[in-house]
Amino acid sequence: MSSNYSAVGMGHALERSKARRRRSQWIVIGSLVALVALICAGVAIGVTVSKKKSSSSSSSHSSNSDNSSNNSNGPTQTDPNDPSSFVKNDKLRKSFYGMAYTPENSLFPDCGNSLKDVIRDIQLLSQLTTRVRLYGADCNQTAMVLEAIKQTKVDLKVYAGNYVLPSDDEGYQRQRKFLKDAIQTYGSDNIAGITVGNEFMLNYLTGHQATDPNGPVGQQGATILLNYIKDTRSMLQDLGATGIAVGNSDAGSFFSNDVLSAVDYGMSNVHAWFANTTINDAAPWVFKFFDETNVQPAALLPNKPKMYIAETGWPTKSSDAANANNGFADASVPNLQTFLDTFVCKANQDKVPYFYFEFFDEKWKDLRYGGVEGWWGLFNGDRTLKDITIPDCTSP
Repeated sequence: MSSNYSAVGMGHALERSKARRRRSQWIVIGSLVALVALICAGVAIGVTVSKKKSSSSSSSHSSNSDNSSNNSNGPTQTDPNDPSSFVKNDKLRKSFYGMAYTPENSLFPDCGNSLKDVIRDIQLLSQLTTRVRLYGADCNQTAMVLEAIKQTKVDLKVYAGNYVLPSDDEGYQRQRKFLKDAIQTYGSDNIAGITVGNEFMLNYLTGHQATDPNGPVGQQGATILLNYIKDTRSMLQDLGATGIAVGNSDAGSFFSNDVLSAVDYGMSNVHAWFANTTINDAAPWVFKFFDETNVQPAALLPNKPKMYIAETGWPTKSSDAANANNGFADASVPNLQTFLDTFVCKANQDKVPYFYFEFFDEKWKDLRYGGVEGWWGLFNGDRTLKDITIPDCTSP
């Protein structure tokens, strides 16, 4: 098996340039449109917001409503007026280094997220981890998460994000303003980092029919991204928030050395599912791929950026039989349990920093993309825990 890792890793990266690109569109879509729509006017946050519910009849946003605001599965509060009084779930353990999270209905321009739902999610997330990674800043999600942390009084740090697209400077500037307003309102105590770009190089290279992030085309894309990274650092300096780290996230094999040399950290999407592994080989594959493809090369750069696994996980079902497996990889709840049992505590023990993908099933992804796309959650879409046992170990 070990002799095949290099070949599998390359095949993994190329296959994910299609499959992962689809799954990343749930945020990319949120940055494509140039109309600002803010969220609920009645939420008690210091950043001025307004509400724009989607009137779209498309499957993605109607399913968000069906799957989020209309469900009430969440922690019970002993005081209904105090979100910090929530009752802990004895099935949950703070075993995960971090969790990938985007509040539902945060797809720009159809922002329909609510502070109430985010508070519920933060109450649950805080029982699993002390770190949350956001993908973008649209729909004022950064401020909303920070306000939820404030109200719930939980120990949670946020890696905020600006989802940058190669041809959407307006989207970058819009999210920059959301981030700036959030920092000015809430300070930087609960913000561990700002990740500029998610699969930017993957998208840029694919759009230009190229594959090498360090080749001529890759260098062109890196120049665009580096300008955004530099501007983000300048913003933080102006705000006196230089303690906030600045990073970048991309698919595992698509990091630019120029970009990594300019950031404090890199976040790598590493999914064994797309490498056609068996479930028993999945966790070892993730560890080996991440170490050889990301950790070791980053250590050779002058700034030695810290590398994180930005996403890793396992789907529990497919909406059609044709996509229920990928090579030797089978989607099922028992296999999710196996991945949790073989990955989480081992990663914690070896001090491998990661953000688990993902918190809950997203029905709109299933309706739009089918297959396994909507079924990667630890929780069902209604926030009921799947038939799994959370590993019992301490995260670093």
